[in-house]
Amino acid sequence: MSATPEAVVGDRAESEPTPEPTVAATPAEQPNSEPTPVADDVQEAESEETALLPPVPTPAASTVSELLALGRPLVIGHAGGDRSWPHSTMYAFYQAAYAGVDVLEMDLQMTADGVLVVHHDDTVDGTTEGTGRVRDMTYEDLQALDNGYWWSEEWPSHDLAPEAYTYRGIRTGDIDPPAGYSPDDFRIETFRAVAEAFPEHVLDVEIKTPAGDDGEDDIDFILEMAAVLAADIEELGRTDSVVVVSFRDDALVGFRELAPEVVTSPGQDALPAWAFASALLHPNDLILQVPPSFSGLDVLTPDLLGKAADEGLAVWVWPNEDYQEHPDYYAELIDLPVDGVIAGRPAEAVERFRADGDIP
Repeated sequence: MSATPEAVVGDRAESEPTPEPTVAATPAEQPNSEPTPVADDVQEAESEETALLPPVPTPAASTVSELLALGRPLVIGHAGGDRSWPHSTMYAFYQAAYAGVDVLEMDLQMTADGVLVVHHDDTVDGTTEGTGRVRDMTYEDLQALDNGYWWSEEWPSHDLAPEAYTYRGIRTGDIDPPAGYSPDDFRIETFRAVAEAFPEHVLDVEIKTPAGDDGEDDIDFILEMAAVLAADIEELGRTDSVVVVSFRDDALVGFRELAPEVVTSPGQDALPAWAFASALLHPNDLILQVPPSFSGLDVLTPDLLGKAADEGLAVWVWPNEDYQEHPDYYAELIDLPVDGVIAGRPAEAVERFRADGDIP
């Protein structure tokens, strides 16, 4: 194989209940000097000023076992589709669901008050107007931030003209949200809220590895995150519809002890050991999540893909280069073949796979 053990994994580039995603722009009360409108006029005004989102399409599979039994390529929306919409926002997850994705992928961090939030980085600097570590803020602190502040067609660039950041200001009420959505759909959201909003979608969840004050992975904090996640999954009744992954194998060990029924993906030590030293994976590790390449070396080699197929393991690929976030490249991955693409442009992936006859 051309890949080294270090080449098999690399870094993936995301409470309070969420309100129903509506633009609940109740028509303003009429001044006393104005005539009282008749019922038909009221209904017409409400229809013009209130837009409701349509129901979320039911995916082809709602449990992990059903998903793996589909026998066709899967589209997994990376952070809801971070190349198409603001990273890890409820807006992005809804857009991905409407596009027809099979799975919603997200990263988890934890706040100072122990709330799991859907957020990739240790800090809020990359997506919001704020600064600081997620772990040092309360969820109330995070809610005030604009999670679409830095998104643009060239995301994650912070060097563009202000008008390039097309979703900036929706969260803070400076501009109107898209029809059917509210400012809350552009905040940093909780894991529980996303899980409750999409009860029929399988969720692919990564336990991130925040650093401590010494700059090293804070394993005690990470294990606490794993425990909160296990409890949330159990309470939500999602043990059969969530896949959990982390780069830290010890996070997965701690999680599996508390959630033995939940499917997992191997971490950065277990995966290379399986690929290159024939080590056994944990029985819960049914899905390999890998990049196409790492440090200039191919990961998706015939040896790795053949070994995975022989052992009945699914391979989901997360692009880690800008040029890979394109429907042509997604199609190349399916032709290898791999079992799923964790796509930053999930709507384009669905459209391409349908056009190619790979999915219904």
